[in-house]
Amino acid sequence: MLTADFLTESRRALKYVFYENLPNITTLLSHINLKNQSSPDTGIIYTMSIEEQSELPKVVYVEITEDNNDQRLDNFLISRLKGVPKSHIYRIVRKGEVRVNKGRVDVQYRLVAGDIVRIPPVRVAERSEELYIPQGLQESLQQGILFEDEDFLIVNKPAGFAVHGGSGVSSGIIEGLRLIRPDAHFLELVHRLDKDTSGCLIIAKKRSALRKLHELFRDDQVHKTYQALLSGQWARKKLVVTAPLLKNISKGGERIVVISQSGKKAETLFRRLKLFRNSTLVEAAPKTGRTHQIRVHAASLGHPIVGDERYGLDEVNKSFKTKGYKRMFLHAETLKFHHPVTGLLITISAPLPLQLENLLKHEEQI
Repeated sequence: MLTADFLTESRRALKYVFYENLPNITTLLSHINLKNQSSPDTGIIYTMSIEEQSELPKVVYVEITEDNNDQRLDNFLISRLKGVPKSHIYRIVRKGEVRVNKGRVDVQYRLVAGDIVRIPPVRVAERSEELYIPQGLQESLQQGILFEDEDFLIVNKPAGFAVHGGSGVSSGIIEGLRLIRPDAHFLELVHRLDKDTSGCLIIAKKRSALRKLHELFRDDQVHKTYQALLSGQWARKKLVVTAPLLKNISKGGERIVVISQSGKKAETLFRRLKLFRNSTLVEAAPKTGRTHQIRVHAASLGHPIVGDERYGLDEVNKSFKTKGYKRMFLHAETLKFHHPVTGLLITISAPLPLQLENLLKHEEQI
């Protein structure tokens, strides 16, 4: 509780104003009625009405349900305090303003159903503008639902869109889904696809489903296959690439992945589907899920993916662009896994985009 004690020389009056749950001195100053000051040496304290006091942020106590069981505290606060910078959220946890069962905890603390979380009053910065979701993306998402039940949905992600908004990206797939599903209480990405990759993408509709699906991915229980067009003629029919991968940062600040013995283990099975005069269509099945795994492993074969501007060959990409290849030819074709709730085997396929299908028809097959 904060007590403001102001003594004015002109009126020699003492007034007390009590502000409960006032987050900072800035809020206090904002409630001083400057209009009523008759002279520079007069300090008139503005007493808030009941309605105004009710609008001030207050301490909130939240009981954790099964949906948030095992969720990290920082992620829970980030999802609940939308618009509040992460740095501020970490600060209020570190200072002990956030409490779990009346005790201090670390941001990495995993919540348990029944926990009582104390959330201090925090002013949320309002967004200056709404996220822009292109109409074309909204339509693609509406028409691209491949599977859906009460636990999760699988959408055929269009190429050219990031899975979520971020630095330099105004909007993404998850923002688009939340826009067209305004009544959905929970929509979260289970995994990711690169911006220029199309195909199967899983979105959880429940916290419990998200947790179980994450476990399936961690335990390599999700079988994924991609279609990729490699530049040049790949002589092999089948090959397992096991080169370890290490995340790195290029000189221009662009994130790249390199093959390094100090990196994490990675395994991709490549199987040739069609051999063309200047390219090879392959099926790529990654056993692990490292960043840019298929792209880097394909490049290590000496046959990078057509249209891959990060790991491909500029001259080759320019040549294919003249034939109509405007994007990276990588498509997440199938997902196969046991349903995390029912245990039933789920197999979902996303058809190759019509644009890529038509381009393949003009390739000279050998």
